[in-house]
Amino acid sequence: MGVGIWALLVFIGIIVFWNLALKRNIAEAMLVGFIATTLFGGKEALDLMWNGLVFAGTNDVLYASVAFVFMAYVIDHTAIIASLVKILNSIFGRLPGGAAYVETFASAVMGTLAGSNSGNTATTGSITAPWMVQSNFSRELSATVVAGNGGLGAALPPSASMFIMLGFAPVAAVVSDGDLYIALFIAGTYQVIYRIFLIMYFVKRDNIKAISPEFIQPLKESLWTGWKSTLIFLGALIPIVATIGPLAESFAVNPNIGEEALDSISLITWIPILIILISLMVGWAKLPKSTSDWSKFLNNAIPRFSTIGALLVFAYASSQVLTDLGLPEDLTTMMESIAISKWLMVLIIALLVALVAGPLSSTATLTAIGMVAFAAMVSAGVDPLLAVVAILVFASTEGASPPASGSIFIAASLAGARAEKTFIPLVIYYVIPILLIGYLIAMGILPVPM
Repeated sequence: MGVGIWALLVFIGIIVFWNLALKRNIAEAMLVGFIATTLFGGKEALDLMWNGLVFAGTNDVLYASVAFVFMAYVIDHTAIIASLVKILNSIFGRLPGGAAYVETFASAVMGTLAGSNSGNTATTGSITAPWMVQSNFSRELSATVVAGNGGLGAALPPSASMFIMLGFAPVAAVVSDGDLYIALFIAGTYQVIYRIFLIMYFVKRDNIKAISPEFIQPLKESLWTGWKSTLIFLGALIPIVATIGPLAESFAVNPNIGEEALDSISLITWIPILIILISLMVGWAKLPKSTSDWSKFLNNAIPRFSTIGALLVFAYASSQVLTDLGLPEDLTTMMESIAISKWLMVLIIALLVALVAGPLSSTATLTAIGMVAFAAMVSAGVDPLLAVVAILVFASTEGASPPASGSIFIAASLAGARAEKTFIPLVIYYVIPILLIGYLIAMGILPVPM
């Protein structure tokens, strides 16, 4: 195996050992893992470390993650969540576990619109995570459900991952975008159905009850008193409508705007910014009025950034170091040397894609090994369309794949949970079952339109 693969194994091993065995802080574990990966560069270690930190410091997702943390703080402080919960309780409160069902369906809808795991997690989770906690779900389980559903951003079309696979000439030659869209939608539907049954299991296992009737206001009353709180959804709808769909197409052909300007709009960056601004306007009465109160307000927000900020810096820096160490090339070489049976090849691809998608993200993973994974599966006898769909399903575990998935830490922040407490549940309830769904699709057992 090449240096990149060894570095990846050491990186994951150190994080698991440092956090689970030594019971140390996850951000500290990520720092140690980052330093260890740079040492594989030998004399180039310092250069690798610098390049990794520069990459992390200029990464949009890092800034967006911090913005989402502050967004959660603002909407909580302005009591907007309380108003929204009252409205949602009026609609779904009589259903045991209603918040979790709403989270699942909302994530599916957002997945078809935004196509971003982290953005999906933050947008839906900012509302549903606190609601689940108030509905007697534990904080860890709430974060687990939100992070696990985040993967629907890549599981349902359209998504950046889908376009990456279609961008490979050998894939485009045998798989049409229309066929892939429909097949991937069906595959994503399987994931949604599984998640619904999973919520039913959680509700029964933990004896989650419906909200007591005395806490459920009539819908007309809750809307009358809290309708302004629903305006925060405009923070997500405005950038989505502006960049996706008919309005985006009209902007793209407008000479004063153009497609390049639209491409420069980052949903994951603008969604929290707009929600923060709307929250400040809607919840103005709850905000500090004096300079000293504003200082206290901002100082109280700082501790929320320390762990997730350090963690994401070293997670993204490590992903760049692994890339510089030649991980994509090493994986390509390894896959090209394998000639085995169909079932075993699909299993290896599933594990490989899930393993790499955590620290490198689904898009980076598919850019690095998507073509090789496709070629290997087709050569082993898998139908080309099924191969692409299965690979995309495998990559959709990114949102739930510890220890370096941004969705996990966003969800944990929103639910007020310890991220490391979600690692094992995420693997058991999301990563393994999703890999199984992809495996069954690749083997032709779980049908998709062809």
